[in-house]
Amino acid sequence: MSEQLRERNGGRRSPSMAQVAAHAGVSHQTVSRVLNGSPLVAESTRTRVLAAIETMGYRRNNAARMLATNRSGRIGMISAHLALHGPSMIAVSVQEAGHDAGYDVSLVGLSDFAPESLQGAVDRLLDEAVEALVVAVAHRTATERALSLHLPVPVVLVQGVSAGETMAAGIDQTAGACLATDHLLDLGHRRVAHLTGPREWVEAGQRREGWRSAHERRGLLPGPELVGDWSARSGYDAGQRIADDPDVTAVFVANDAMALGVLKALHERGCSVPGDISVVGFDDVPEAAYFWPGLTTVSQQFSVLGRRAVDLTLRALAGEKEPSTDLVTPTLVVRSSTGAPARR
Repeated sequence: MSEQLRERNGGRRSPSMAQVAAHAGVSHQTVSRVLNGSPLVAESTRTRVLAAIETMGYRRNNAARMLATNRSGRIGMISAHLALHGPSMIAVSVQEAGHDAGYDVSLVGLSDFAPESLQGAVDRLLDEAVEALVVAVAHRTATERALSLHLPVPVVLVQGVSAGETMAAGIDQTAGACLATDHLLDLGHRRVAHLTGPREWVEAGQRREGWRSAHERRGLLPGPELVGDWSARSGYDAGQRIADDPDVTAVFVANDAMALGVLKALHERGCSVPGDISVVGFDDVPEAAYFWPGLTTVSQQFSVLGRRAVDLTLRALAGEKEPSTDLVTPTLVVRSSTGAPARR
């Protein structure tokens, strides 16, 4: 036992599972079920066992558990673009949900989408004896390649997901874009411009679809469409073009980083927000409330997504054939960057 673990337990050896069971007044098997996230344990019993584990400082031996059960208690996760808010938050949410379910999550980040890179990530995780894979890659090509893999473990997708897919947990990007666009149309704007993400991203296309459908439901033609790359710099460049179009009174931006660039460009060009142009983003990054003005944006509910992804994983491991779940419904967070249109 390491010195660090001895210190955590007051210099004592970590108690055994049998000692935890005796302390909680349950069987050894019940403690094992709690540690493995089994649904067969009553909530009151689970609470009592977890309290005993915390009180006694029990640390399960993963190697011993793997030998006894032929299960590693580990989920593998493949992600990309971890420098962006959405992918990073999805990775965090899956890791937290996995931990809550008694699983460790091994994360491998992709720097490119070449077939050998994806296969290398898969091989690395299989070498760690993961019980399942969670794939969080919204790039269209990489998603198609992930789906084409024939693996000995369940695979759950958490990005680029559409309604009705099995073995997939996702956020309803189209509904979120509709929320943003409807908010602007309800304020009285007639042609809302859109700054989209890169065309090869599935979720960029889904947000674009929501923007267009919100106009179509009202019999309106959408405003101009511009293409960005998720960066604030691309938002700044698009904002310069928006400032030059006197017909644009509102813009829906496909992520908050680009929206920040749009705001800077509009301020530099003397356009008041929201007096001249209203701006809505997507993601609700922690800084969104502190943009000037505070950014109206769409919150994606990443923590809910993480729990659903891990729930699907556990159901697949329990033998359920192609489990499915509803898409997570995003919410609109209204702040100061939107208002009724005024003649520019």
